[in-house]
Amino acid sequence: MPYTTEEGGRLNNFAAEPKVYQAQPPSPSQQRNYIILGVAALLLVGGLLTVAFYASSNVG
Repeated sequence: MPYTTEEGGRLNNFAAEPKVYQAQPPSPSQQRNYIILGVAALLLVGGLLTVAFYASSNVG
């Protein structure tokens, strides 16, 4: 484990650093999946807001 010695002989331990790598851009099929999931999320949120609006306007 990597460590340094500070004043007075104290040891300062450091966590092991993870291997660093460069991220790869998404492939065309991953981009298509992101678009599909985004549209599905927008439809879900829109539907929930519509139901909430109609449920609150028909009270009492």
